[in-house]
Amino acid sequence: MSAEPVTPLRELQVKKDKTEYIIHKVILALDILEQFHDDVDELTLGELSKRVGMTESSLGLMLPTLMSRNYIEQDKISKRYRLGYKNLELAQAVLRQTDLYRVSHPVLASMSHQCGENCSVAVLRKSHVIELDSVQSDHPVQVVRRVGVHLPVHCTAAGKMLISFESEEALELISERGGLDRFTPNTLTGVDELKEQLGRILEQGYAVDDEELDPYVRGVAAAIRDYSGRVVGAVVINGPSCRVDRNRIDKELIPLVRNGAREISLKLGYNEAAEPVQAKKRRASRAKTSPAGSLL
Repeated sequence: MSAEPVTPLRELQVKKDKTEYIIHKVILALDILEQFHDDVDELTLGELSKRVGMTESSLGLMLPTLMSRNYIEQDKISKRYRLGYKNLELAQAVLRQTDLYRVSHPVLASMSHQCGENCSVAVLRKSHVIELDSVQSDHPVQVVRRVGVHLPVHCTAAGKMLISFESEEALELISERGGLDRFTPNTLTGVDELKEQLGRILEQGYAVDDEELDPYVRGVAAAIRDYSGRVVGAVVINGPSCRVDRNRIDKELIPLVRNGAREISLKLGYNEAAEPVQAKKRRASRAKTSPAGSLL
């Protein structure tokens, strides 16, 4: 049977549901994925064809695409299809983000009440850092809220905190994708210089933004870990430099942000007493063998 003709995008079958357009081909791909549920673990091509109402030849065109992105797998012996591990990755990401948002908000509110500054939680996404939630200060002079905005990693407290746990290869890739643009005179724009600072950040357990992204704005961040010990985000305190000087950062904000990160981590199931030995060895090795702060 011949393959279905390729239709121009403007002529794709769409259905208008309220204000959103539904693309037919995307719906078909989702229909395929949704056949594997409850007690249905694997399906043959014929069984899948009957369930979704597509010919086997049409399925033969869609399945390789889903397999190339690890959404679908095929058993090499039985030739039956099943869900791929990409679905598990996405499900875990949703759970982590949902838990992180739900658990962190009351902690952020408490922190903001204590210090009177903006407190937020952020995550790393490729070459940028994104704030998931933020509790605003009551001060008339405050930092602009940036929830959902992609921010550079090399000149933000959260970004530097999170990429300090990444490999050297990952840092090089981040540098290639987003660049190390200069935003203020304090912005670090050299990879070696950034690596050196990231090594110190990893050892001390917090990161500082000293007017590196925005003039007259300082921030401090600490890492959040989940039940597996993996770093899943960062807690950040930001404020205008007229209120947030280095003395206040050292004496008040660093302890506060580290305690906030610890509280959220514990709520996510982190067991600080059972931190993987290899993680401690890796930090010790990096401090001993690489004066430039290697990210390996």
